[in-house]
Amino acid sequence: MSRTVGGADPQDTLRIGPFTLRNRMIFPAHLTNFSDGGTITDQHIAYYEARARGGVSMIITEEHTVHPSDRPYEKLIRGWDPAVLPGYRRLTDTVHRYDTRILAQLNHNGAQGSSMYTGRALWSPGTDPDPLFREVPMEIGEPEITELVDGYSDVARRCIDGGFDGVEIQCSQASILRAFLAPGTNSRTDRYGGDLQGRARLLLDVVAGVRAAIGPGHVVGVRLSGHDGVDGGIDIDDAVRVARMLEESGDVDYLNTSVGVATETLHLIEAPMATPHGYSLFVPDAIRASVELPVVGVGRFTRPDQVRAALSGGICDLVGAVRAQIADPDFADKTLSFRDDEVRPCIGCNQECIGRVGLGRWIGCTVNPRAGRESEPLPAPRMPGRRVLVVGGGPAGLQAAATAAGRGHIVTLCEREAVVGGQIRGAATAPYRGELLGIVTILEAECVRAGVEIRTGVEADVDVVHELRPEVVIVATGARPARPAWAGASPQVVDVRDVLEGRAEPSGRVLVVDDLGFHEATSVAELLVDRGCSVTVCTPGMIVGQDLGLTLDMDGWMRRAHEKGIDRITDVTIAGLTVRDDRLDVSLGHHPTGETRVLTVDGVVVATHQEPVDELWTALSEIGIQVSRVGDAVTPRRAHAAIFEGDRAALELGV
Repeated sequence: MSRTVGGADPQDTLRIGPFTLRNRMIFPAHLTNFSDGGTITDQHIAYYEARARGGVSMIITEEHTVHPSDRPYEKLIRGWDPAVLPGYRRLTDTVHRYDTRILAQLNHNGAQGSSMYTGRALWSPGTDPDPLFREVPMEIGEPEITELVDGYSDVARRCIDGGFDGVEIQCSQASILRAFLAPGTNSRTDRYGGDLQGRARLLLDVVAGVRAAIGPGHVVGVRLSGHDGVDGGIDIDDAVRVARMLEESGDVDYLNTSVGVATETLHLIEAPMATPHGYSLFVPDAIRASVELPVVGVGRFTRPDQVRAALSGGICDLVGAVRAQIADPDFADKTLSFRDDEVRPCIGCNQECIGRVGLGRWIGCTVNPRAGRESEPLPAPRMPGRRVLVVGGGPAGLQAAATAAGRGHIVTLCEREAVVGGQIRGAATAPYRGELLGIVTILEAECVRAGVEIRTGVEADVDVVHELRPEVVIVATGARPARPAWAGASPQVVDVRDVLEGRAEPSGRVLVVDDLGFHEATSVAELLVDRGCSVTVCTPGMIVGQDLGLTLDMDGWMRRAHEKGIDRITDVTIAGLTVRDDRLDVSLGHHPTGETRVLTVDGVVVATHQEPVDELWTALSEIGIQVSRVGDAVTPRRAHAAIFEGDRAALELGV
């Protein structure tokens, strides 16, 4: 065992089984939805190559299923299928060029799956259905257990044949092994049930089988849940005891850690912005104190200083950062070389990583427009040095300016406000939304480093454009609130942006109208309660902030809304509004039944659709200037669309 006693630095090497890792930063397993036909694709290879090039010492790929009975989602890598071998070899050969080790995570999801794709019964230690998938599984017996153990061994051997340096066995958020380990999902009375030793038997059998299959010259790791967060789940005491069993087996080279279950407590695994950094470090801390094996710590590492603190504090031996390296593939290298101010930070929004994957789409990133597109070659700038004017300093404009300048163009950016940032600055003032500001901070810094001339306080109209004489104009002028017809001229009805940007301060009893189903209404509701208001949120949807479920913000919002006394009314639209004695009578129409109720309030805050500010684009188009528009100036959407379109518009300059 070569683990550092006490603390370590990210630059320190570390022995993992037969290999020495060149630093303490790894890229842990996570779903990408890149697979096609159950095999590795060119996009897989480009994605992992970017992170290997970015300085990480070890990559653990997403799960490879070990048995045909397991296919919980469409784009799962089928490790049991020999057809995966050519892709394995191309992937591992590519990653090894960067002196980076690569492991394959092996898994069977058990009852946390669906028979939709296979037509076969789900396998499980018992017959209790998972609360999310709600499908009654089959309780497997000794023949299936033998088949399962053999499946892990066979796929492990195939991975080694494909050039992997080893494998990681998942016993965490979505795994039949975790289900056997947890008392709430394992009530068996045979030798695979009962006390913790019995419940851990399958895991130990799998570990022994995998080690026998791949021998001592390759790495075997286990990702172990330390806190499921559900009744009958694995807790930290059980995790520590199992960690000791795994160490005593002599078959394991390192332990990875996890919190949460990928159904009921998914928000603990891929924690959103409202979750404190370091929230899960109690797990590696406890396990590391109990074993000599190297231990990986995970959980909302988004800045280099957090990596250094976890390692120097002796909490873990390796740091696993997934979303940080999706947002910035060079996160490891920048951490190792102390270029902290150059990191494009993950903001924990979960919109294009978790949200996209949850919809069956390939993984992306709000702040990194290239994430998920690494295999797409960038066009060569055949006409560098063009004079480019970007109008608007929100995310779309900043990204367009940074990309254009980085590709050799001469860029001026004009922003009418005193500072850049657009709507993001206002949104970041709401409770638990402060990390949004990281988008603005890094994009502005990238613009400065690339030589963009930023002019604030400048309203760039047609005359200003003529004065600056650009060859190309990119219009990123954003969107303005669209006042609903029912609001009339009442000054007591304001837009959510008026509140977040400081132009309005409602007081007393306030109704927040959620037409968008996302953070706009829920965050301003919390802000108003914190300022002393009594708040009700209404929505035409079946639930307030319905899209928060995709980004895993729903659990936190519901809990805080209950604690803060925020009332919620669903399935209603605004049928009318009457001003009475300085108060507002708001008629709410329940659209499923047609019934109407009246709510009397002191003010209304509307989170509704906006309209593009496109007058400059229209004017420039009519006089023949080469112009494009991006982001909300095209049509109002979310931040990812703005950043992606800004990047794309800049890439297309001179092509």
